[in-house]
Amino acid sequence: MAGSYGNSPRDGQGILRHLDWLTVILYLLLVTAGVVSIYAASYDFDNASIFSFEEFSGKQITWIGFSLLLGLVLLVIDSRMYETYAYPIYFALICLLILTIFIAPDIKGSRSWLKLGPMSLQPAEFAKFATALALAKLFSTYNFNLNASVGNYLKALMIIFLPVVLILAQKETGSALVYMALFFVLYREGMSGLILGAALLAVVIFVVAIKYTETSVIGMPAGEFAIMCLIMAMMVGMLAAYVKNVIIARNVLLLFAGTALVEWILSIWDWHLTGYAYFGSVMGIAMAYCLFEMLRVKASKLIVTVGAVVVSVAFLMSVGMVFNHMMPHQQKRIKVALSIEDDPRDAGYNVNQSKIAIGSGGATGKGFLKGTQTKLKYVPEQHTDFIFCTIGEEEGFVGTTAVILLFLMLILRVIAIAERQPTVFGRVYAYCVASYLIFHFCINIGMVIGLCPVIGIPLPFFSYGGSSLWGFTFLLFILLRIDASRASRLTR
Repeated sequence: MAGSYGNSPRDGQGILRHLDWLTVILYLLLVTAGVVSIYAASYDFDNASIFSFEEFSGKQITWIGFSLLLGLVLLVIDSRMYETYAYPIYFALICLLILTIFIAPDIKGSRSWLKLGPMSLQPAEFAKFATALALAKLFSTYNFNLNASVGNYLKALMIIFLPVVLILAQKETGSALVYMALFFVLYREGMSGLILGAALLAVVIFVVAIKYTETSVIGMPAGEFAIMCLIMAMMVGMLAAYVKNVIIARNVLLLFAGTALVEWILSIWDWHLTGYAYFGSVMGIAMAYCLFEMLRVKASKLIVTVGAVVVSVAFLMSVGMVFNHMMPHQQKRIKVALSIEDDPRDAGYNVNQSKIAIGSGGATGKGFLKGTQTKLKYVPEQHTDFIFCTIGEEEGFVGTTAVILLFLMLILRVIAIAERQPTVFGRVYAYCVASYLIFHFCINIGMVIGLCPVIGIPLPFFSYGGSSLWGFTFLLFILLRIDASRASRLTR
């Protein structure tokens, strides 16, 4: 059967021999560095041991011990079980996410943590590996092709967005956004680059439109003016590169430039068009011309170009409404991150103190347990989401670079594992793991240095907490088990 596994009796006996030990070593280095960083972030001059259960580091060591046992269990399980039970595992976690909405206590406005005696677990962290398994199972279905039908896209999107909706219902926006990283997996498996480009354009439109609203250009906000110019450039670019019709692209470009020239000439006599009138008329004429050319030369890709322009303009017009419907604290965090507002005592406090801590570390840092920002507790949540600033203050540029290199090595290793998988299931699952790691790594460090809004994304293996550590342990060790049995699989 295509995509089936071999059932060699030596499959289990050869786990250690075929295990990717470099990934295991990187995992151990990261969790060890993480627990040391947690100790440094929570140390308060009482000389308590790093192993003391009264310290966050001692509790994290306990979580690490359980994680290692969990990893061994995941390696012992037959690799075929992960594919066979991918959907049941996914539906079980979906049910747990639904249950969490109703029974989880309200903690800082979020209902995402389940209390299990002395422990608290966040099901959203475990739903990551379940979603990755389900997505891999879908793609490994016989004769499945993402681009074969719209239905296949809908199936993939349903698997991704179902946990997103449930996590948003728990009021955990940051955890929900992590699942957007899986779009990179869809791209790897054949999704058009236009869709990925559209997502990037949407982010650019949102950021620019929000940031540049105070100043105006020819009667419209500067942000909207800049985005309309960008949409015009996108239209010309798509006509030349996507439609591959240089003549139509040239004509549209001449239309844009000629109309702008006429507007400039008219302005000499103090007769001005507003920006909205200019863009509305010139874009309308350009799209009408494209539709006419589509009927004349039967270039169906022209309708995609026109559609992209219409959707982009509609999204731009909706940005203000979307932003105004956000929660006040979310609006403030975005404004602080985009330097629209300076709020060093409230929304911008964490980031400002974090940047001070990292900057004060210099090249080599102040030394282990010698960080003043850290010891005096200037940075809230410094042992969880803002753990990276402790590394920057105490170990400096050298220490932060070492941590970044460790993460890059792990991510590149996971991608290498993905590319050597003989089955679609193994490859897709591995790329899911890589996507999660990339998203967490980039967004967390971006938050700490002020490049991204603060949305509560932990740094894998470093931030204190069992849920995040166990979640990434599930992701990595299931991947290691699938990879270790690749020699006994039939090439698909």
